[in-house]
Amino acid sequence: MRLLHTSDWHLGRAFHRVNMLDAQAGFIGHLVDTAREREADAVVVSGDVYDRAVPPLAAVQLFDDALHRLADLGVPTIMISGNHDSARRLGVGAGLIDRAGIHLRTDATACGTPVVLTDGHGDVAFYGLPYLEPALVKDEFGVDKPGHEAVLAAAMDRVRADLATRAPGTRSVVLAHAFVTGGAVSDSERDITVGGVASVPAGVFDGVDYTALGHLHGSQTISERVRYSGSPLPYSFSEADHRKTMWLVDLGPDGSLDAERIDCPVPRGLARLRGHLDDLLADPRLARHEDAWVEATLTDPVRPADPMARLTERFPHTLSLVFDPDRAPQDPDVSYARRLAGRSEQEIAEDFVAHVRGAGPDPSEQAVLRDAFDAVRADETVRETAR
Repeated sequence: MRLLHTSDWHLGRAFHRVNMLDAQAGFIGHLVDTAREREADAVVVSGDVYDRAVPPLAAVQLFDDALHRLADLGVPTIMISGNHDSARRLGVGAGLIDRAGIHLRTDATACGTPVVLTDGHGDVAFYGLPYLEPALVKDEFGVDKPGHEAVLAAAMDRVRADLATRAPGTRSVVLAHAFVTGGAVSDSERDITVGGVASVPAGVFDGVDYTALGHLHGSQTISERVRYSGSPLPYSFSEADHRKTMWLVDLGPDGSLDAERIDCPVPRGLARLRGHLDDLLADPRLARHEDAWVEATLTDPVRPADPMARLTERFPHTLSLVFDPDRAPQDPDVSYARRLAGRSEQEIAEDFVAHVRGAGPDPSEQAVLRDAFDAVRADETVRETAR
């Protein structure tokens, strides 16, 4: 069986104020064309269809168009909700849409109920695990302490229990939206840390022929059978080195697997340039970036005059301008943003406690801070869903 694995469309999202809707529509056309031309037997979409719980109308219209085109193609599509989606909104009409061969899996309680497709070698069971916010699903899965590993492990127990009831030789595919240990992150992914832990081990998915992951925006192979497709378009300059692709996966009759990356159309390249303004404007080696979307970090010790106007004369698609003057780390003028770069909310809060009282939080106080951040994150999820 041939699968086309994609995720993280983020319909409705802009890129540094650039409207990406036309590029997203171009990707949908490419997806449909690829499924037809490469004779895919199924399309799997592993979450974050939309960029936010209440997407703009234009994004909803594009999603509707995608559903119609996939249904007209006659290729079954299995789709789960991600942490950016409203599971309830995305799942509206799922029962009716299911009849058209578009299978929306947004309900955590249905993790153990697969979509079963059949080829000349038997059945393939597709299990959709939507994004599982631990604080919201811990009771459903009977876990004492909410955490990503605990709820995903419980969901996978249901998958394996159902798989054990099926005919010998039934192959299995799991769609999941999670941060799996070993994955490389980018700046455009929303933090899903719970209890100080964001990632889950790949071993959670043991026993499955293929795990189609979503959430991380870089296409990557965690193991032969556990892969991220990545987002089809760039959504931050941290993705400048990404090759935007989908996975075309051939699942053999014995569960053997062969995977090929299919490139996605990207409107223009990304470039992160760094240096003194005069050097960036004069360096002939940068000519290849003149048509790219550019993030320029200026290291001039004194802020130059009219930097954006001067940059756009050579790099007309400059979207981001950052100032990071060459200074020693101990210089008191080093920016606050630079000092916080790469630090988690928990670490920043602990540093604040240390600054205020002269000593950092003890383990029990660290746990209080973690619980507070987890409660806020869960509350935000509930509020988004209820809007």
